[in-house]
Amino acid sequence: MSTEVLKGFRMPAEWEAHSGTWLSWPHNKEDWPGKFEPIPFVFVEMVRLISQSEKVYLIVKDAKAKSQASKLCKLAGVDMKQVQFYIVPTDRGWMRDCGPIFVKKGKEMLALDFRFNAWAKYDNWKRDNKLAAFAAGSQKVKTVTPILKKNGKQIPVVLEGGSIDVNGQGAMLTTEECLLSKVQERNPGFTRKDYEQVFHDYLGITHTIWLGKGIHGDDTHGHVDDLARFVSKDTVVVVREDNKRDPNYQLLQDNIKRLAKARDARGRQLNIAELPMPSPVVYEGQPLPASYANFLITNKSVLVPVFNDKADTEALYLLSALFPKHDVVGIGARDLVWGLGTIHCLTQQQPQR
Repeated sequence: MSTEVLKGFRMPAEWEAHSGTWLSWPHNKEDWPGKFEPIPFVFVEMVRLISQSEKVYLIVKDAKAKSQASKLCKLAGVDMKQVQFYIVPTDRGWMRDCGPIFVKKGKEMLALDFRFNAWAKYDNWKRDNKLAAFAAGSQKVKTVTPILKKNGKQIPVVLEGGSIDVNGQGAMLTTEECLLSKVQERNPGFTRKDYEQVFHDYLGITHTIWLGKGIHGDDTHGHVDDLARFVSKDTVVVVREDNKRDPNYQLLQDNIKRLAKARDARGRQLNIAELPMPSPVVYEGQPLPASYANFLITNKSVLVPVFNDKADTEALYLLSALFPKHDVVGIGARDLVWGLGTIHCLTQQQPQR
């Protein structure tokens, strides 16, 4: 493990070639209280689709979980040669946020081991905080722990993968609500300039686009992967709400306006495509963060959460037009989103070397 500042490294865009995708088999029933039973079957469908074009690196908490996962995958017709199991105790295992973030310089690859503290909200995070280093070590990839030098101290940086999105060419999307708010404050005292220094030093980012607030019901307090995503070097999809009485309407309008004024790292205007929001998904009186923007790009497919909603078709059609070389596939996520996250939140891609 190292804390060196990186030079010449960059975080690849998600659509660049992968060697595989990391997932952690579900076991914490508190994430889906009263609705856990269907969740493993949703995971199996994710594994089946991802494994058609790349490896699936699947973390399981123990031998019993490995047996269950293997059995269900085989029943679903998964090519098990494409699945690599790792037995590692976990707290929850939302790999987008606790897994490694890989960066590259040519064919050299490193894994960033940002500190994970369960979104500055929950107590059960210590085992998940070790997952990034484990995953990197299993692939024989050197880890670097990002730090910020501030007030004479070297401060390990807390950052979740769901709070950022990149185009692989120096530009990044993030939100003020997640990183600059005093609520669920990841890095107390960090300023906008501090974060931009970290992004520059470790992710190769030269231009950060700051959006405002995240969608209603998001317990991460503003992750960008429910709001806006790069789909090419110069194109961003952003979610919109058409109902003016919906609590998401104004905040999403603000983000759309910010993107209209934004530029990429070379000063060029962005192309903007608007994804609809589904009708509100509410369970036990709780609004849930249902968003089509929480999709995963694999080598040959785009896995999109769908919600048995009339807007599903529009979202899939739009993404199909934006990814003409990929199969755009909807995965039923109405139960999955009860965990307060869906497909992108649960996965973390590993670039090809």
